[in-house]
Amino acid sequence: MVAKILTGKSIRGLINYNESKVTLGTAIPILANRFGLDIEQLELRNKVARFEHLTKLNSRVKTNAVHIMLNFDPTEILAIEKLQMIAIDYMNGIGFDDQPFLVYKHDDANHPHVHIVTTNVKADSTRIDLHNIGKELSEKTRKELEIKYNLVKAEGRGKVQQIVPVNIDMAIYGEKQTKRSIYNVVTAVLRSYKFASFAEYNAALKSFNVVADRGPEDSVMFAKKGLVYSVLDANRIRIGIPFKASSFAGNPVLSKVESKFKLNLEKRKAHAESLKGVILEQLTNENSLTSKQLVDRLRKKGISLIYRQSNEGRIYGLTYVDHNTRCVFNGSDLGKAFSAKLVLEILNKAEEQILEHTIRDIKVRTNQFPDSSVLGDGQTRSSADGLLQFLFEKPIPDPALPLLPGRKKKRKKVHSKNRDLSNKI
Repeated sequence: MVAKILTGKSIRGLINYNESKVTLGTAIPILANRFGLDIEQLELRNKVARFEHLTKLNSRVKTNAVHIMLNFDPTEILAIEKLQMIAIDYMNGIGFDDQPFLVYKHDDANHPHVHIVTTNVKADSTRIDLHNIGKELSEKTRKELEIKYNLVKAEGRGKVQQIVPVNIDMAIYGEKQTKRSIYNVVTAVLRSYKFASFAEYNAALKSFNVVADRGPEDSVMFAKKGLVYSVLDANRIRIGIPFKASSFAGNPVLSKVESKFKLNLEKRKAHAESLKGVILEQLTNENSLTSKQLVDRLRKKGISLIYRQSNEGRIYGLTYVDHNTRCVFNGSDLGKAFSAKLVLEILNKAEEQILEHTIRDIKVRTNQFPDSSVLGDGQTRSSADGLLQFLFEKPIPDPALPLLPGRKKKRKKVHSKNRDLSNKI
């Protein structure tokens, strides 16, 4: 079992995220602790009101929303009753047994996992200290529960068990409510992905067909740090109505996005070397690798390669989105070998080799014809011009080949003349 604790400032946003999954049919609420009613009897307003009552008791506590994810091995089949008991024991172990919390079972990935929503503000208005809670309490509790419930251990044989990352549904225009689709993607990327610039944030969003736009640099929206979100179509073009960032629950505005840059710089460092290894493997395993092949191969490894282009279509940067570790890196930040300049040089050389092979094959085929540098009109041209002439001019019928139907009468005369001429020669 792997446990992850995230904190925030919007309890309503956390509830809305999980409830949106319930609406989409990819999650179900399975437990409500200290709400006075069973989970089936609770309405959305009851859930929000219970938490907001506590958060208002101490307005000085700004980070008052706690989101916990318990992930299990894909081979484990866990009944809802067992998930409920695991969630209760885990919350007891980290000191949240007296707190209200909601538990949702999510089915949007190929491994079992639950999300728990709670607050660290207690009924007496004091707060539960979240500093080092993961290291000091969560890890100890997690290991105890693995033994108690005979779960697959996250640590074993010297390495951490690899659990497939949670899937994020693609935003596809026309299939679901547009604003809801954008909200699901934006919320998940902000919560889980480690990016250190606006371009990297956008690269992660584009992996799921969503784009964030600040407007032109000389616009009022850009000057006032405005931000809108839109869906992208199959051709990576904006489609539908853009939505203001401030209109979404959780308020994913520019200042909130930028506040994560510095923190994420440190968080993603540990994953840079593994990503570089995968990219190098794909760049060097064959001599004739095209840009499309590189994108396809990295995608199979769980990595999105985003080309950053100018308005004129010139590629000036590469961004790698590693969905396995949820880290986003600008190519040059990984090193010169991963920058747009050097990667494109490798790809261009490969594509030039493919072109050379193609031309060589054509030249081999043209050896059966008379010298292509001498054209029928008596003018002599270079071998390159002769090759182009061969590729683009009208084919000359071969006297030895049968005539095409439909032009039998006309072709017979040409055929006869050629045969006489060849006999005289």
